[in-house]
Amino acid sequence: MYIYGDGTQTRDLLYVEDCARFVVEAGYSDKVNGEVIHAGLGRDISINDLAKMIIKDKSRIQHVPHIHPQSEVQKLLCNYKKAKLLLGWEPKVSLEEGINRTEVWIKDDIKE
Repeated sequence: MYIYGDGTQTRDLLYVEDCARFVVEAGYSDKVNGEVIHAGLGRDISINDLAKMIIKDKSRIQHVPHIHPQSEVQKLLCNYKKAKLLLGWEPKVSLEEGINRTEVWIKDDIKE
């Protein structure tokens, strides 16, 4: 697995079902018209830690020079409090559960 840069950059990841539910709920609600609202777990993780969680073998992770390091956002962390207030929305799937579901989906897809 290749990681661009040093891998200390963080991301707040959201499982696809939670993301789809957010888009639908926000799209059908007048309460959010003109508002900026965010969807995320409210928890960030470094790319290094994410890679270790997925690969489970640190020796398979390689860092490569970032092509455009000046454009890398170092920290992304969402605050979904406004989405909860206006829509009653909050994420239902944890990062760990989302990774597990994705691994199962990939394995099932390979079998077909």
